[in-house]
Amino acid sequence: MTSSTLPTNRPLRVLFVCTGNSARSQIAETILNRVGRGRFVAESAGAEPAARVNPFAIEALERYGYFWTGHPPRGLAGLEQQEWDFVITVCDRAKEACPIFPGQPVIAHWGMPDPAALEGTDEEKRRAFDAALLMIRCRIDLLVSLPIDKLTRLALEKRVRGIGEVGVPEPASPTT
Repeated sequence: MTSSTLPTNRPLRVLFVCTGNSARSQIAETILNRVGRGRFVAESAGAEPAARVNPFAIEALERYGYFWTGHPPRGLAGLEQQEWDFVITVCDRAKEACPIFPGQPVIAHWGMPDPAALEGTDEEKRRAFDAALLMIRCRIDLLVSLPIDKLTRLALEKRVRGIGEVGVPEPASPTT
């Protein structure tokens, strides 16, 4: 088989999962929905949803030209019954708590430090959120550049999982 088993007649559905759905997964959802240009549709959820989206996450998105129009943190209830093309965890605890999803989605772990866990000054927190956003953006750029329709299922899964090994780029001045 030389082609992917993913559908090509509709946008690919991606679910980003982290623990609180207050920072990393919300950032990933926002960025992929913009750069995926209708080819991907992203949502996000948390294994243990926080009370609210972290304001530093929203601020970082806006600094880099992404305007958050997302949703309050939510859990996985109901989402684990939907069919997804990709399920990507962005923190280790979410990876351990991630349920089984129907339809055999491509499962990948893109673990990264939690910027919300940093204790420090507001400026240090901003730098941590910028670093997280840049790492997520780099990984999403790699995802959207994959020749998904030309890869076998096994090759696609290997490539998407490999994206999780991409490190943190140095923060630069915010641009779109």
